[in-house]
Amino acid sequence: MPRIDAHHHLWDLGLRDQPWIAGPSMTAIRRDFTVDDLRPAARAAGVSGTVVVQTASVVEETLELLELAQREDLVAGVVGWADLTAPGIADALAKLRAARGGEHLAGLRHPVHTEADPLWLCRPDVLRGLTAVRDAGLAFDLLIRPHHLAAAVRAARAVPGLTFVLDHLAAPRPADGGFGTWAADVRALAAEPGTFCKLSGMLTAAPREAWTPYAEVVLEAFGPRRVMFGSDWPVCLLAASYAEVVAAAEGLTGDLPDEDREAVFGGTAARAYQLAPP
Repeated sequence: MPRIDAHHHLWDLGLRDQPWIAGPSMTAIRRDFTVDDLRPAARAAGVSGTVVVQTASVVEETLELLELAQREDLVAGVVGWADLTAPGIADALAKLRAARGGEHLAGLRHPVHTEADPLWLCRPDVLRGLTAVRDAGLAFDLLIRPHHLAAAVRAARAVPGLTFVLDHLAAPRPADGGFGTWAADVRALAAEPGTFCKLSGMLTAAPREAWTPYAEVVLEAFGPRRVMFGSDWPVCLLAASYAEVVAAAEGLTGDLPDEDREAVFGGTAARAYQLAPP
């Protein structure tokens, strides 16, 4: 089974600024990151396909990533952005599909964690947009915080048949506590059909050893066939190298049977995002 990195980013600051990369703590990643930067580390880890995920809430970035996927064999899929609340969301998705590289569009994402309304996912206009995503045959990545999990469950129930992919375990911070509430809410989301979770974005929040109980909950609740590895490169470089992130994920899944590990490191992403073989 080919290895797939189900979550990474790329950006060119000369083409488009990334305002969230600000302050001294972000200095290490305030530069351009291209496929050429990623390829050596990915290949060394045995990764032959990736899913690149949006960082800017503009359609132009999605179009650029689709064109990139068209010419770069490493990039197997794109999780882009479109305005879910727009009345013409279905037409917007059709245009993305018809664009150069549109066959690589695997899903959409919106930075829900920046929305002031904790129930943003449950708004009627958002649910209408999520329905359009489902009808287009795309997945939807959940970029949320733990306090949004209840709304994510409601959205999953309201839009049956849509594949929801939870990014970064909903970004819990072990040092902040709240493990029990997080675990209960994650289990509630996992109980909904068509929900998946990424083992991603962890080492930037806490050392690898802090994540063992979280990984155990995710693997038990979703099952390995609905869990996928994502490096969150280059954001991960704030705390660890690509190789160290891969090693951490391998350690957290070390007790799984070989076929389940193959799912986490490739099969799940290929199925959830309907990726063509690398």
